[in-house]
Amino acid sequence: ASFTISLRSLDNTTVLIKRRHDVRSSCQIRVKSVTGSELKIKPGESVTFIFTCSNPENYFIMEIQKNIDCVSGPCPFGDVHLYPVGLPRLNRTFIWDVKASTKAGLELQFSTLWLRQIEPGETCPDLVSYNINSCIDKAMVNIGTFCRNGSVSRVKLLGGVVMSLHLPWDSPLTTSGFNIANRASIKRLCIIESILKGESSITLMSPNYPLGFPEDELMTWQFVVPSNMRASVFFHNYSLSNCERKEERVEYYLPGSPSNPEVFKLTDSQPANIAGSFNLSLQGCDQDAQNPGILRLLFQVVVQHPQVDENVTHVVDLSKERNMTVTIHWEGWPSRVPLVSEPMCLICKDPRSCDRLLTLVSGTVYRISFLCKDLSQLRITAEKGISCVDLRWCQKKVYSLSVPQAITQLPIRLSKFTWKLLAPDLINIEIMSPSLKLQQHVPEQRCNTSYSYNIISATSKTELNLGVLCPGGSIEKIQMRNNVTISLKTFGKGFLNESNHQDLKMSFVPHIKDECVFTVRPDPKAKVYLQTPNWPYGLPPYVSVSWYIIVPQKQVARLGFSKERVGMACETGRAYVSVREETPAAEETVRREDELLPEPRNMHRDFWVNISNCKPVDKMQLALQFRVMLADKQIDLGVILAVVAGAGVLAAIGLTVCCVKKKKKKSQNPMVGVYNANVNTQVPGKQGLFKKGRKNNESHVYAVIDDAMVYGHLLKESNGSVAPEVDVYRPFDGPMGSLPPSPPPFSFRKDIKRCSNTEEPSSLTDTEHDTYTFAQQKLGQSEDSGETSEKNNEETSTSLLENKEQDGSVE
Repeated sequence: ASFTISLRSLDNTTVLIKRRHDVRSSCQIRVKSVTGSELKIKPGESVTFIFTCSNPENYFIMEIQKNIDCVSGPCPFGDVHLYPVGLPRLNRTFIWDVKASTKAGLELQFSTLWLRQIEPGETCPDLVSYNINSCIDKAMVNIGTFCRNGSVSRVKLLGGVVMSLHLPWDSPLTTSGFNIANRASIKRLCIIESILKGESSITLMSPNYPLGFPEDELMTWQFVVPSNMRASVFFHNYSLSNCERKEERVEYYLPGSPSNPEVFKLTDSQPANIAGSFNLSLQGCDQDAQNPGILRLLFQVVVQHPQVDENVTHVVDLSKERNMTVTIHWEGWPSRVPLVSEPMCLICKDPRSCDRLLTLVSGTVYRISFLCKDLSQLRITAEKGISCVDLRWCQKKVYSLSVPQAITQLPIRLSKFTWKLLAPDLINIEIMSPSLKLQQHVPEQRCNTSYSYNIISATSKTELNLGVLCPGGSIEKIQMRNNVTISLKTFGKGFLNESNHQDLKMSFVPHIKDECVFTVRPDPKAKVYLQTPNWPYGLPPYVSVSWYIIVPQKQVARLGFSKERVGMACETGRAYVSVREETPAAEETVRREDELLPEPRNMHRDFWVNISNCKPVDKMQLALQFRVMLADKQIDLGVILAVVAGAGVLAAIGLTVCCVKKKKKKSQNPMVGVYNANVNTQVPGKQGLFKKGRKNNESHVYAVIDDAMVYGHLLKESNGSVAPEVDVYRPFDGPMGSLPPSPPPFSFRKDIKRCSNTEEPSSLTDTEHDTYTFAQQKLGQSEDSGETSEKNNEETSTSLLENKEQDGSVE
């Protein structure tokens, strides 16, 4: 198809068709027999042409420029039309270059589809955009780029203006959308009018953004706000130039203000909750010629209905706090910046100072209010620092790591509270949870509380992350060598109810050997799962961690590791896993990284688990998990039978000794030893033989036999130890009786001579748990119990004697 473009001389319009610079093509423009890649049609010319391809919109663009002189001749007020008509369907730009005097500015008025300013590089949804430039003394100032459907209704400019309209090739737009209203002296660079209807939010920028506002210029934004609405101003991005004279500032004309204009610095919090229309002006300064700097501003104006609770004041008393900051912000801050279109939620520290983010510092009392329909959008993040310089001063002090009531009483969810604990060299940190205790969040034992702690011990070279811990476990205490960061995170609304029961505390303690030491008191009703820090990535090289497990006196702990081997190799040094009970003579079980881990075992006393790392081979890490479960101590029935059988043999020997040996004086104190003939295995007498009862006689005391050779033929040496010739010891699984403990079997160590009547007896075997009396009756036992014991002793002695007489073993 061919196209014909005719331009009148009076219109002073030029059309230029040229190839897009970003494409290469053989498509040409043919005028008669001449082809080329560009065609220019001047005022008064009429040209017919064709394109040599069927899709010229992919390769060519068109510029239509109209020059308007409002200085030497009349200014064509009214609507500005798109001229000429019948243009080919190409991407086109209409440019109106209007010359005007600096003493009589121009006013551009836009139709009902007002304009919305966009940042440089941003595109409009319909690809239709306006660009406004002002001409002052041959200098071009870019007022801004705008899309349709906005709030900017008018723009007044000082001097001439260059107005551009960019249309895509398929745009159905047939009108320019603006008119030249009149000429008026404004004595400033420009005035931009913005009409805000209903709840809305707009973003505006200073001229030449982001390159810089012209030196020593003044411009104004006029905002028309319905009287029943409230407006707030927020500066999101700005920079300052280097001023030689004057000062950069913003000025406000606010409704009802007694001191208009109100002057603010760009660094100040800007007015909020403004009732009605207002003006905002930006004033530049005389810049340093050598280093001018850049003055620029991007800001937001939000209009919303008055909030019902805007007059409700919340007192946040931080006057007694130290080294603490509290930030109230929108959800997702700082990783997520709220969109301009999102509902605004404001925090105000006074009626005219509001923002989406408010930071409170310790030592001050605040009275804040909220301009927000839904407070669930807001969150609280706080941080508190605790440090120690002199251990003599801070060692005796216990610090509470609980969220202050000033925060928990606010109607906003606490997102995170962080304690930064700082300790110099040779001073360590101890964290305690006396009543609630802590548990590690592991797959086998997950936290289901409304809050949890993340504990990290760190230096400049290494970091030890203890993982997620929550209340309701078995960890009473954690000691760490380095600076520690504890972060409390909440889940849901339950924390408001549970916050009153927090019991996490900390103190500063002297230097410890390991990087981290856990003190664990297992729950008797549940398994306790424990794992190395930095799970699952592994301990840092050459780091040692210990667990001290407390075992109740009448219980036994079952210790087991989650896998058979450590599963790593060392490049330098050795990695160790060691287990040792807290007794002087206890043997320590040690396994290297290339050995099998200890089998599941019973631990009868408090014990230590230590895991020490080497420098692992690349991509191999030391990460272990183990479990502890408590159970009641039990004695096997076989042991009781063996003890009773041994008691029968000892009774016969005792009676023999009594016939040949002289009776010892009663005043002599019995020594802890092998066997006492005066026990309930004596030949029974008549009823009432034990006159004093068990409380007052010595029938329950084992005394030393002077001549051990009397029963030496019953002893047998085996590898330097003495073993009884009765039965093999087995744990007792049956029910416990109410009789007094039976005498111990003949099983004694070689160091028996160093025992004395003031020492406690050694265990019968490595797994023996019965307790025997080696001294007088315990305080508080009644006479009735003594008489009952006496009766039981006499009945037992009679029964034993009858059994021995049948065997002919009594002389």
